[in-house]
Amino acid sequence: MKKLYFLLPFIFLACKSSTTTTSEKDSQSNSKPIGINYKVSETEISDFLKYLSSDDMEGRETGTKGIEKAAVFLEDFLKKNNIKPYFKTYRDTLTNFKSPAFNIVGVIEGTDPELKKEYVVLSAHYDHIGIEKKEQADKINNGANDDASGVTAVAAIGKYFSETKSNKRSILIVFFAGEEKGLLGSKSLVEKLKKQNFNLYTQLNIEMIGVPMKRDYLAYVTGFDKSNMADKINEYTGKKTIGFLPKEAEYQLFYRSDNYSFFQAFDKPCQSISTFDFENFDFYHHVSDEFKLMDIPHITSFTQELLPAVTKIAVTSTQEITMKK
Repeated sequence: MKKLYFLLPFIFLACKSSTTTTSEKDSQSNSKPIGINYKVSETEISDFLKYLSSDDMEGRETGTKGIEKAAVFLEDFLKKNNIKPYFKTYRDTLTNFKSPAFNIVGVIEGTDPELKKEYVVLSAHYDHIGIEKKEQADKINNGANDDASGVTAVAAIGKYFSETKSNKRSILIVFFAGEEKGLLGSKSLVEKLKKQNFNLYTQLNIEMIGVPMKRDYLAYVTGFDKSNMADKINEYTGKKTIGFLPKEAEYQLFYRSDNYSFFQAFDKPCQSISTFDFENFDFYHHVSDEFKLMDIPHITSFTQELLPAVTKIAVTSTQEITMKK
């Protein structure tokens, strides 16, 4: 997640709070959720996240040798799973960063001749903040939660669609660089997509899902009241998957991740999904944000629970997720 300069003084105070507030706008399922037989592999989730957040990646700072290793890893994953490049190659060069830097972008074409012209964007940022300059025992900011966890979930969902071919709409799989530098990767990409008259339906950006919340819902979306996304996801899963987190609204997290670049450019429902609630993880932008602290069963079940929701988003005959006035 992009550095929250205004937030850091409050994080540990927030971690001491035990107050839980839930939305009074809980949705009720109005349609039968899609049955999903596909099972997300806990072993694959673990292996993917462990490698992406390993010391070999040197904290994945944009423009470094470490993030180059991560880029190759992600390219290889997409190729192995038959997810085609959206551009000529998987690499989308950032136009707003001085050193060579790349978003990694793949596409899963929709199966419906008309709906495939519309796109669902599934995204997460694969960059982090790199190596500490001061001398200390551990200098690598591995960024397991922020946001290797989100990348892992997006990759797993991409694999699901590449194998099942269950998406009528086309799905753009995006791993952003430059998020920690000021949302540079998403800002660069949306400029190119706008010039192509890219037909965006909605974007689901996954940000910091490495540990669960102790609440009566699985996750929250940023900008809860900007669209009906939360209600529709809950309808599609048949569960209270998404709730309202007051801290998200207080700190305006909607504006702090790559969903915001897409919202600005397309004025469509573009939101981030997260389970970081300021009480469940003390190591935001810290060298202790490491794989060993990640809850692999939680990440696996989170990904599994999203599958029917993303599937419904990709197959409904009309665009049911809409902006609120």
